[in-house]
Amino acid sequence: MPDFEDITDDRIQELEAIALKTRSWIVKMIHEAGSGHPGGSLSSVEMLTALYFHIMRHDPEKTDWPDRDRFVLSKGHAAPALYATLAQAGYFPEEDLMTLRKLGSKLQGHPNMNTTPGVEMSTGSLGQGLSAAVGMALGGRLDRKDFRVYCICGDGELNSGQIWEAAMSASHFKLDKLTVFVDRNYLQIDGHTEQIMSLEPLAFKFKAFGWQVFEIDGNNMREVVQAVSRARSIFGKPSIIIAQTVKGKGVSYMEGNLGFHGAPPNDEEFRCAMGELGCD
Repeated sequence: MPDFEDITDDRIQELEAIALKTRSWIVKMIHEAGSGHPGGSLSSVEMLTALYFHIMRHDPEKTDWPDRDRFVLSKGHAAPALYATLAQAGYFPEEDLMTLRKLGSKLQGHPNMNTTPGVEMSTGSLGQGLSAAVGMALGGRLDRKDFRVYCICGDGELNSGQIWEAAMSASHFKLDKLTVFVDRNYLQIDGHTEQIMSLEPLAFKFKAFGWQVFEIDGNNMREVVQAVSRARSIFGKPSIIIAQTVKGKGVSYMEGNLGFHGAPPNDEEFRCAMGELGCD
């Protein structure tokens, strides 16, 4: 088993450069489309970058490779982050990213496993992705495969009862090859998570459900990589990584701004964002 905790400073810088490019693509795509969800896409970038460029076993030339690791974006509205990651990883040309949400495009507002190379599960109806990830992990065990399954859930998504049914199942079946991130940015479409439906004490809830719990800064690349490394050493139970993040991370006027949960930047805001992200 590779030890990801020994990651070098140079490698961290390489991953951070990919993450920065991913953020610029997210803003470009959503501005061009005139719709989309920038806030929750930007908050999840470090997790996706670490998984696809440092941790997961996958091959864009063999999307049906039986031994590949699987990833499920349960918070499907953050599709721009996943698309930008997949394009940079080689699943389809980066220029396709500018077709987001357009008629005939394979990059629709939520991931579609039937049209988008690299997408393992169609998601968008919140609360369902974790169940799919549990099924993949259980299927891998039954098939005696060694692949691992990763999933990102939104914190507002945890309001869904199906999440907790899936959490019970994962613990019951001792799915230790399942690692789940919670994108804990404290904002959902209607407001602050603790005002809409309080989640705290979140870590204790997952511990009570039989999960191994890690809490990290989800926008810190090193902490993300190290948390996954520690999760991979856990046997007999699934792991949850509660990743404290900033909604809209990387674009100052979007950070912590609920207005950018599902709204694109206008032309002036777009130019400002590109400047902050170091793009022309």
